[in-house]
Amino acid sequence: MKKADLEKFKKLLMDKRHAMLEEMGLLGEAQASTIKEATGDLSSYSYHMADQGTDQMEREMVFAHTSKGRRLIYHIDEALRRIEEGTYGKCESCGKPIQMNRLKVVPHARLCIECKSKEEGDKPARAKP
Repeated sequence: MKKADLEKFKKLLMDKRHAMLEEMGLLGEAQASTIKEATGDLSSYSYHMADQGTDQMEREMVFAHTSKGRRLIYHIDEALRRIEEGTYGKCESCGKPIQMNRLKVVPHARLCIECKSKEEGDKPARAKP
């Protein structure tokens, strides 16, 4: 892979990482707030069971989104490490180059489409011309 392409992907990965950290910071604030702070209610107890269920569901959704964000940041960090090591853009399974179109969509990809399909137990994907 050309040095210019590596720099472009490095910038893309760094931008994605920064955006995820910002988003998670905002989510972290929402997760840390108490029900009382979130609703502006003077009481720390909800008046209705449905309100309590809704509050709990919202907290679980924030937690799930934050966990997904942390996984994405890990994969981005691993891709940045591969750029530094000189292995970025090579499939970790078969060693073949990962298609540029795949890297544009999933810049933290570590497997080519065929190996990713095998990993997921799917039928081999067909490359588009």
